[in-house]
Amino acid sequence: MTENIAGLSPGQQQLLNTWLPGAEVVTDHSWGLVGTTVLELRHGTEHYILKAGDGNDHHLAREIRAHHRWLRPWTSIGRAPELLGADRRAKLVVTRYLPGRLVEGTEDEHRPQTYRQAGRLLARLHGQESIDDPGFEAREQEKALLWLDQPHRIAPGVLARLRRTVQSWPTPPSRLVPTHGDWHPRNWLIHEGTVSAIDFGRADLRPAFTDLARLCAQQFRANPPLEAAFLDGYGADPRQQEAWHRNRIREAIGTAVWAYRVGADQFEQQGHRMIAEALADDPHRHGPR
Repeated sequence: MTENIAGLSPGQQQLLNTWLPGAEVVTDHSWGLVGTTVLELRHGTEHYILKAGDGNDHHLAREIRAHHRWLRPWTSIGRAPELLGADRRAKLVVTRYLPGRLVEGTEDEHRPQTYRQAGRLLARLHGQESIDDPGFEAREQEKALLWLDQPHRIAPGVLARLRRTVQSWPTPPSRLVPTHGDWHPRNWLIHEGTVSAIDFGRADLRPAFTDLARLCAQQFRANPPLEAAFLDGYGADPRQQEAWHRNRIREAIGTAVWAYRVGADQFEQQGHRMIAEALADDPHRHGPR
């Protein structure tokens, strides 16, 4: 039987004992800002990754759905971890270990070839299916306003402008595809020059361009050739000017408010910078406010 592991509920521990009896913890990969435990386990000669959510977790259900519905284009070529066991009620996922190191913080984060591969991978995910959704933009508009109602450190004048801007948006129909939701080097592995994908807790049906949001706010902003390589791999540029601008505003608001809530000061500063840049780039900035 597996020894009791810190961070797991009794129900999660019982499931793990059933799936991988006698498994041992090798490394704790938990991020620390959210209540998700991420552990590398050894069972016999094999390694696995365990993810366990706490009572406030909303990511594990999306991760499980992604494994069941959308990851086959990646797992079939060894570019995403294969699912061993999942229980939505217990908020527990175990996958086979995928070799590699995180791209973020390494020299590979600055190499165009990394982004070219990431673009190709993303195109495989997005290309599986698409649906037309008349309500996506309205739902996202409502979410943005709810974010602004939460505690944050957005300056009053900026807050008022954000509210006016969001409330003024049209809500046209959207074409949705399977998206990763957090697509950037912290969620890419590289092994022997090959890029793979991990962490599907934000996977959902969204417009394709939403998966470029984190990259554009970070790596592309500092190094435009990385953007060119990514789009070369992806095969097109999915961004549509006005819809893309609305998404930039939403991402900026969510980043600033969420980072303040969890005490991630550097990420919060990035959110405020994203807000300022998105407002400055408003395609209607020369018209009435």
